[in-house]
Amino acid sequence: MYTLYLCASPIGNLEDVSLRLIRTLNEVSLIACEDTRTSATLLARYDIHTPLTAYHDHNKARETDRLIDYLLTEGDLALLTDAGMPSISDPGYELCRAAREAGNPVTLIPGPSAVLAALVLSGLPTDRFVFDGFLPKSGKARKDRLKGWEKEKRTIVFFEAPHRVLATLADLQAHFPRRQVAVCRELTKRFEEVLCDTAENLIAHFSATAPRGEFVFVLAGAPDEAPDRAAALAYAADLVSGGMRTKEAAKAAAEKYTCSSRQIYQGLIADSRNKRD
Repeated sequence: MYTLYLCASPIGNLEDVSLRLIRTLNEVSLIACEDTRTSATLLARYDIHTPLTAYHDHNKARETDRLIDYLLTEGDLALLTDAGMPSISDPGYELCRAAREAGNPVTLIPGPSAVLAALVLSGLPTDRFVFDGFLPKSGKARKDRLKGWEKEKRTIVFFEAPHRVLATLADLQAHFPRRQVAVCRELTKRFEEVLCDTAENLIAHFSATAPRGEFVFVLAGAPDEAPDRAAALAYAADLVSGGMRTKEAAKAAAEKYTCSSRQIYQGLIADSRNKRD
């Protein structure tokens, strides 16, 4: 029984490889990759001569079983994506799951990730984030995804094709006019570019400069909404004037405006004292 190695590959700059990756690709018996031409370029750079076999979305239904049979009887296998981490918006998780179910050891050779690179370069909060793949091209699915982001407080990372960059920025402008957006282009490559601004200003930039290359978007999460204590206090005061007890009115206002009932209660008492004075 042999091992499946999940291998991260450079997202642009071919120097972003580890010694462990080079050693692993030399030692395994076979490398499964999305595009054998892309992987061949990397292997040639580091004088690696391990055989390649194609494994991608269009053939994984039949190739998964074949590769599991290979792992069971023939030798160690590396799964190498075209760019970045295996299984992240790439084929691979099915092979990983199948190998585990068959009892094969599975391990990771970590490395570059466009998701994390864009998140770090954006300057937006990194303590909590969500990766949302590619934004749907159009229709209800696209509208639903954008609507779901309206209350998402985590930083949002997603991929986009260059010919849809302006359309996506227009949608972000319509839904999130005040949120910061980072557009990361050609990460780790010669013409790497990271722009962080409002969608409106980014539209102006990419209208003047046609979008080219590979893009990762990073969208700031929904801002925390500060409770409107003045409105809550006025609402509680109206309840009191209508006959409700002060504590009950404070509690009702706190629930409606998501704020402290104790502060509202204290405000009502202070207002009552000021009126008597």
